[in-house]
Amino acid sequence: MIAAIVLAAGRSSRMGAAKALLPVDDRDTFLSRIVRTFHEAGVDRIVVVLGHDASALIERLRATGLSAEVVVNAGFDAGQLSSLLTGLDRIDARADAAEVEGVLLTLVDAPLVAEETVRAVIERYRTTGAPIVRPVRGDEHGHPVLIDRSLFPLLRAADPAGGAKPIVRAHVSREGDVEVNDEGAFLDIDTPEEYERVFGRKVR
Repeated sequence: MIAAIVLAAGRSSRMGAAKALLPVDDRDTFLSRIVRTFHEAGVDRIVVVLGHDASALIERLRATGLSAEVVVNAGFDAGQLSSLLTGLDRIDARADAAEVEGVLLTLVDAPLVAEETVRAVIERYRTTGAPIVRPVRGDEHGHPVLIDRSLFPLLRAADPAGGAKPIVRAHVSREGDVEVNDEGAFLDIDTPEEYERVFGRKVR
């Protein structure tokens, strides 16, 4: 089984509004679009890690009818690694934890990843068994990143100051890099200016 972890715990201070609740279109917010895309790509277990303003996000996600496990990281201000570990702990708390071979990790900042990209990442993992699989475009790398279970102990022992990035970078490989033609995989939307440029509307 491949599970997914969506990190949506931050304060969205650069955006000035909760990124998870920003509309992508008339149907989806950033968060619901990501959850929907994972479902459409065949990912059955999705863990959403919330923190700041969690109750509002939970209410909106439930209203969509989409299936996802929600866990709240009370210490989200400690940084992204703390939210990733909260998600891993949730995955490993279930009786079927051993069936989870790896996790797809993405940020709520990147709502426009295509279903085909998620499928391509999973397929490359199935084919190669690479410990890190990620979409790439030239020198760019994007979302989601698939992390093999063998790296979970290293993540749990990681320095919070450096986060997960040093571990990911140490285990990337040519086999694990998937060339994709998907602008959404490389698009992080962090500011009102970026949001307006992409969606043609202002943050309210």
